[in-house]
Amino acid sequence: MRRYGKHTDEDDVRVRPNRKGNRPRTSIRPKHEDATEGFVLTVDRGRLTVLVEDRAVTAMKARELGRKSAVVGDRVAVVGDLTGKKDTLARIVRVEERRSVLRRTADDTDPFERVVVANADQLAIVTALADPEPRPRLIDRCLVAAYDAGLEPLLVLTKSDLAPAEKLMESYGSLGVPYVVTNREELTEGAAADRVRERLAGRITAFVGHSGVGKTTLVNSLVERQRATGHVNAVTGRGRHTTTSALALPLPDGSGWVIDTPGVRSFGLHHVDPSRVIHAFPDLEPGTEGCPRACSHDEQDCALDAWVAEGHADPQRLYSLRRLLATRERREGD
Repeated sequence: MRRYGKHTDEDDVRVRPNRKGNRPRTSIRPKHEDATEGFVLTVDRGRLTVLVEDRAVTAMKARELGRKSAVVGDRVAVVGDLTGKKDTLARIVRVEERRSVLRRTADDTDPFERVVVANADQLAIVTALADPEPRPRLIDRCLVAAYDAGLEPLLVLTKSDLAPAEKLMESYGSLGVPYVVTNREELTEGAAADRVRERLAGRITAFVGHSGVGKTTLVNSLVERQRATGHVNAVTGRGRHTTTSALALPLPDGSGWVIDTPGVRSFGLHHVDPSRVIHAFPDLEPGTEGCPRACSHDEQDCALDAWVAEGHADPQRLYSLRRLLATRERREGD
């Protein structure tokens, strides 16, 4: 038996024969100019459901994309079998530039970002007023993530039949965040869904909230009219869904999209640069011009104190900014 060692020569090296059909690797990637545009509805274990025109197509990511992933809400270019028939498979060859990206981390020490959804316009933060009790720190964290991603926040307060909304909204009134209050009876009758639906028209809205707040029940109510006719099943390729992964669903009149996301226990903000949070406060941002370099906006020399004292902005707005910035440094249970 030949032993490889210091006496090894070129005869000892096995060379793969250049069989017919073998082609050298190349860095040139096909442009796929004939690819069809699609919209990612859901992702499940490497398989993506993509809306192409009026049908749901099962697809997988093409090798040339490398590590670039497609997520719910992405606009993608698709090639291959686009009939949407059973056991067919298309390929996603390009992920188009994203307008917005909502991210989270497992906690504040985890540097690994998880993209929740792409291209959303609005973040609906669903919280129950009781059973379970509201978690203001989680709400604050979702607000920071929304502002960082450039999304407009919307508070959806459920179960108002168990507790009033006024106490919780005392903490958020100065932020100017729009909100909708619902109760379980109205949700059953459809009136609550109609009020929420008014806030969703013409937008892609991602819904987030921790387990038990009624988020998926609300989403079901929002799309129930269309689901009853079977249209939603045709688009998603699913029956009644459980939220184990994000899922995009069209509103009944086609005026917008709802993206239901799995319930979250925490919303890590390791990825958020605190300096970007100020952009959500246009009334305060001009006052930062006099701040010292790398100002945390919560220190003795912060120029925002003088800016507010001179009457340029409401003191409650500065308090809200500082509370949100402090959220970046606190855990939800603090």
